[in-house]
This record gives sequence, structure tokens and C-alpha cells, in this order.
Amino acid sequence: MTQLALHGARSARTWPLFVVVALAGFVTTLDNTVVTVALPTIRADLGAGLAALEWVATSYIMTFAGLMLAGGRLADVYGRRRVLVAGLVTFTGASLGAGLATTVQLLVAARLVQGVGAALILPATLAVLAGKDERQRSAGVAVWMASGAGALALGPVVGGYLSQHAHWTWVFLINVPVGAAVIALALAVVPEGRERGAARVDLPGVAASAVVLSAGTFALIHGSEYGWTSPVIVAAGVACAVGAVAFVVVERRAAEPMVDLALFTARSFTGGVVAQVLWGLGVNGVFFYTAIFLQGVLGFSPTASGVAFVPLAVLVVAVTPLVPLVERRMGAGRTVAAGLVLVAAGMGSVAFLGPGDGWGELLPAVCAIGVGSALTMPLGSAVLGAVPETRAGVAGGVFTVGREISGLFGIAAIGVIVQSAGTFASGYSAGLLVAAALVLVGAAVSVAALR
Repeated sequence: MTQLALHGARSARTWPLFVVVALAGFVTTLDNTVVTVALPTIRADLGAGLAALEWVATSYIMTFAGLMLAGGRLADVYGRRRVLVAGLVTFTGASLGAGLATTVQLLVAARLVQGVGAALILPATLAVLAGKDERQRSAGVAVWMASGAGALALGPVVGGYLSQHAHWTWVFLINVPVGAAVIALALAVVPEGRERGAARVDLPGVAASAVVLSAGTFALIHGSEYGWTSPVIVAAGVACAVGAVAFVVVERRAAEPMVDLALFTARSFTGGVVAQVLWGLGVNGVFFYTAIFLQGVLGFSPTASGVAFVPLAVLVVAVTPLVPLVERRMGAGRTVAAGLVLVAAGMGSVAFLGPGDGWGELLPAVCAIGVGSALTMPLGSAVLGAVPETRAGVAGGVFTVGREISGLFGIAAIGVIVQSAGTFASGYSAGLLVAAALVLVGAAVSVAALR
């Protein structure tokens, strides 16, 4: 009875924290995809050109990915709750600015600031879970990852519905009441935590990481638009490479490095990040082209192609509560590997679909990807559990950077395969098979590295 009462008390204290983690992760990830469907109405309303629309869609991702490592380190030094709330205030205020924007220039500026807020939020949400016991940490990270997966799948649906039935501004304004509620809840339930004795932030490391990630993100996003050999993309690539060398040199010499390179000697930490990157390379790279495939090859309507992602999101949310039970029986490595194998199988089966196929052939593949994605939830917990609690913010930053950058690189790489094929359908099928192979490599890494 005493143990049951203690477990109940812990659960009562923990679930409000999980609500903060879920909502913060959901709204920041949703803004990666929700705006895409609204771009045509933004163009008509603001008179924006195609180049400006590209910046509306990508400016958020650039500052988001570029500053995420810095956000993780700030959470460790200045306190997880403080940085989380600062990020939520920044993100919510920028969302209001985006919703009230009357020119495309103001909208792009607001999107850039939104990305800054998100770069503070996501690492801090993971870091606040680091102090929990293993079971609570696993459950919290599973909630965080499930909310992100649900946001990625539901983003086009939410964006399309709001643009069609309300106004494109609500794509951003909907974040305001949600953000205000999460800020209030975070102030009430998120414990403060910071690295003891941390005197300062490694500013050279922050600057070098921002150059690497921002330049790399810019090149991956705009490579196809400008041409991979164009001067601007080559310059971005050079800046990324020089910044990477500078980052390694600075971090090796810094008394208080932003990213302690010794973290990568932990097998579970490195293995978890590598498996996450391989998952992102495959899944995110293919999903970017899936709506085109569903409409152009299988003949789905725009609405039906959006609805096709809903079962995936529903299954991720439904299966996630069961994952800790599976993990305790099978172990983290085999649980994640089983999930990645399911994801690869689902992607591989879609590669053989063509004209005349419909829901009956597509739905089993979508369900396999949804269940498999849910089973990868122990990745985040393994990464956090492999590092000292005082470095949880940076660990969360590395993990989320791996997810974002791998998705962008996957889009670029699969795009090369699609564009080099004779037809879109054959290129998409080839891309799916390559992506499935990458995910299978991730399964092998999980078995070898995760304890």
C-alpha cells in the first residue's frame, strides 16, 4: 500500500510537467509544417513573391536549428525553467507578431524570432526531465517525442483547415492562447535546475555552433533553388566547414565548453543520436514528397492526402503509453530496433504502390510506420540517461539538432534521387528504398549501442 501510495503521489506531481513538455513540444514542432499549406493564401493576401514565400517557410527552421545547441547550454547555465519560460514568451510574442503582420517582411521577421524561441524551448523541455527517475524520464521523453511526431503529421491538416475555414493568420494566432497557458503552467510546475558552479557561457562555442548550423541549414534548404554549385551555396558550405573546424578547436580548449566532446565517448549517447539521425534522414526526407505522391500518382484529393497522415499520428499517441512496458521487457536497444524495422517495412511497402492502389494498400504501411515510430521513443531517454544531469540541456540540444538537421539533409538527398530519375514515381520509389535502408542501419546501431 505504501509503495502504491508513493507511486500515485509521484504520478500526481509528474503529469502536469508532462503536459508542459507535450504542449511545448507540440506547438514548436507544429510550426515546422503548419505554414506550408497556408502559403498560397499568404501569397494572395500579402502579395508575396515565391522567393519571399520560401523565406516565410524556412526562416523559422534556420534560427530554430542554428541556435538549438546554444539554447541547451543556456538552460544548463541559467536554469531550465528560466530558459523554458523565456523561450515560451519569445515564441508566443513572435506568433502574435506573425498573426498581425501586414507585410511579408514583417512576417519573415516574426518567423525568425519564433525560431529563436523554439531553440530555447525544446532543449529545456528535455532537460527538465533529466532529474526524474528512469521510469518517469522514459515516460516524459516518450510524451515529448509523441507530441512532436503528432505535430509533424497533423501540421498540414491543421494548416489547411485554418486557411480554408478561418484565415491564414490563425496558423500563428492559435499559438498565443496555448503559449500563455503553457507559460503559466511552467511557472507553477517546472522545477528550476542549473549547472552548479557554471560561471559563464562559452560565447566562442555559441558563435561557432550558430555559424555551422545556420550555414548548413541554409545550404540544405536552398540548395535546389540556387543550384548546389552556385556561389551562394558554395559559400554557405565553406562557412559550415570552417565553422565546424573552429567549433572543435574552441571546444577542446575552452575551460567551460558549450558541448563537452567527452559526451560522445558514452556509447548510449552517441548511439542514440546516430539512430535518431538515421531515422530522420529516412522518414523526414521521404515525407516531404509523400503528398505529391499521394495526389499525383495514387490520385488522392488534397484533403485525402492530408487525412492519410492522421492514422500515423493517432497510432503514435495511442501506442506511446505502452512503450515503457515493452522497453522493460525487451530493453531499450531491441525496442527501438523493432520500431525502426517496422518503419522500414512500411516505407518499403509504399515503394511498390502505384496507380490503381488506394487506402487498402496504403493504410497497413501507414500503420506500421506509426507503431514503429512510437517504439523509437526510448531513444531520447537513453541519450539523457547517458550524460550527467548538469549537461542535460546540451544533450537535449544535440539530440534535437540531430533530428532537425537530418530531416533537412534527408529532404535534400532524397530530392536528388527523385530529380535524377526518369519519372517522379520511379524516383520516389527509389528514394523510399534508400530511406528504408538507412532506417535499418539505425536499427542495427540501436541494438549495438543502447543498453
